[in-house]
Amino acid sequence: MPNDTPSNLPPVLRPQSPPTHALSDLASRFASDVRGDVSGINLTGISLATADLRPGDVFVAVKGVNRHGAEFASDAVARGAVAIITDAAGADAAGAAGVPVLLVEDPRAALGALSAWVYSTGRDDALPTLLATTGTNGKTSVSHLLEGILGQLGAVTGLSSTAERHIAGEIIVSRLTTPEAYEMHALLALMRERGVEAVAVEVSAQALSRRRVDGIVFDVAGFTNLTHDHLDDYSDMREYFEAKLPLFRADRSRRAVVCVDAATGAEVVARSEVPTVTVGTPAIASDPDAAAAADWVVDIVEERQDGTQFTLTCRDGRALTTTVPVIGRHMAANAALAIVMILEGGYAWDLIVDRLDGRRIDAYLPGRTQRVSGESGPAVYVDFGHSPDAFEKTLAAVRRVTPGKVVMLFGADGDRDATKRHDMGRTAVEGSDILIVTDHHPRHEDPDSIRATLIDGARRARPDADIREFSPPERAIIEAIALVGDGDAILWAGPGHQDYRDIRGVRTPYSARELSRRALAEAGWPVPDPVWPVPYPDDETPVSDPLRPRY
Repeated sequence: MPNDTPSNLPPVLRPQSPPTHALSDLASRFASDVRGDVSGINLTGISLATADLRPGDVFVAVKGVNRHGAEFASDAVARGAVAIITDAAGADAAGAAGVPVLLVEDPRAALGALSAWVYSTGRDDALPTLLATTGTNGKTSVSHLLEGILGQLGAVTGLSSTAERHIAGEIIVSRLTTPEAYEMHALLALMRERGVEAVAVEVSAQALSRRRVDGIVFDVAGFTNLTHDHLDDYSDMREYFEAKLPLFRADRSRRAVVCVDAATGAEVVARSEVPTVTVGTPAIASDPDAAAAADWVVDIVEERQDGTQFTLTCRDGRALTTTVPVIGRHMAANAALAIVMILEGGYAWDLIVDRLDGRRIDAYLPGRTQRVSGESGPAVYVDFGHSPDAFEKTLAAVRRVTPGKVVMLFGADGDRDATKRHDMGRTAVEGSDILIVTDHHPRHEDPDSIRATLIDGARRARPDADIREFSPPERAIIEAIALVGDGDAILWAGPGHQDYRDIRGVRTPYSARELSRRALAEAGWPVPDPVWPVPYPDDETPVSDPLRPRY
């Protein structure tokens, strides 16, 4: 892979004192053939991208769509690579770089095992407890809830999610939902170095398909749901579903906790190759009776604008009542999944009860139905949901805690699954009183065309609905605020925690949370102080601005 990491992305995180290995040991373990003398050479890291490479690394050159990574071997050596790992097709090009070349049949397939070995201390017991969550919606929320609850239990925690990476209290903005294998293993090594005891990892279907979590065996794997999304990467929902199942094999996880609120949960249970526990929330399940028969059952106690209280009960009679600090029955289901995953990960039930029963879960969920407005005036929620199912659940949650009208504001990703856009428009208009369609990440698509498709889906569902269109989103939120008063609510779905918009491949600084606060303040409504890093939506803002996320 060439030097293709944009300069405005955070760097790969690595341990400060990585293990040192002899290149000859790596060759004997993994290489089918070696070209050059490997004796006396040590390595301390591994990289798939020259932009991430550091002195002492081995560079893994894989065949790309258009070019072979071996063509960049000389660049890698100039950056300090001590050897090249590649396949037979890249051997000659790599050999011209002047360092040893180690041949493996499929470098991409071997990357996880290679990375695990490079960053290993040789002790399996040195690894933190690893908790993985997959699913279409909710996996980021579950990951942050896992971290929050583990912190309440007294654990030193780590997190790898769509939104952020956390290492023993330090926060770094994420690059991918799940890092590449070499990044993931380096991150775990850094966490281990800093004394992290338990790590919550968000695992996407793409991460499994593209082997980003190879070489890792999770202590517990969690499953939330499967809904319409990512059909730009998978041919149909069946292929998408099958892409998630490897996480529940014995070579990937030791135990599993599965939400059975959707029918796909039951199939995950049936096909899981590891001991599996189920969680159900009858109030939102497609089959309430099946959810009520789960090993752990969630009963909703109260829904308020500042959180959702629920009781979690086991078949054996164990129970606790706690509050998740965001609105929505689906968020209670996410919190319950996190609690049971922690229990299955080896934490004592008595400790969990002591820290949670009758209390609020102390977790921050960036951009997940996040209220950015004050205690009085209209409620404004910014959410990351970008699928029809997410819209339906979140709008229903907002409706239940809103005495007045509900305004929905959203756009859609360009260059992503376009097959869901009509359904996004439909669910958005069905769950709101006023619908405002705007732009999100147009990428290389025409934003006018994206908006037209969303509006068409909404009009087909409700021809008489109040549907409005504003571009850009900076104007759309101002128009939305003008439509609401005390007791009303706005749900701005899509941008969530993100601090940029992708416009023709350029990441433009942008924050829906800050734009909402500014629009509220300009309309005379009170706004609280932000609790998140504020990336200003002004192009002239310098990158060194102290309020921007620290990379």
